[in-house]
Amino acid sequence: MGSILESTEIAKKAVGVALDKQAVDILMLDIKQVSSFADYFVICSADSDRQIRAICDDMGEVLKREGIKLYHREGSEDSGWVLLDFGPVIVHVFATPQREYYEIEKLWGEATPVVRIL
Repeated sequence: MGSILESTEIAKKAVGVALDKQAVDILMLDIKQVSSFADYFVICSADSDRQIRAICDDMGEVLKREGIKLYHREGSEDSGWVLLDFGPVIVHVFATPQREYYEIEKLWGEATPVVRIL
């Protein structure tokens, strides 16, 4: 399996986990043309600290079972923003107010949206 297909599958699995955990406003961005450190961002929002934790914990477990390593986790549920670094895929899990404040999608406006689930 080539690296592009592999990173695409990782991002799709991350989207699936977010959807299963009832995240809202799930966005998969192809950032290959505008980034040297990753291929995709998966961005989603959650309604509570508990939901942020559940999304992050489940994402780590599901992807680990698939042989995908979590290289780094940054942030905390109570801060309203957790970043999960799976190498070619970076997952951002936000509380809704923090997502609206940071407007990460606008910062990466040149990236290509692949999936958006509202």
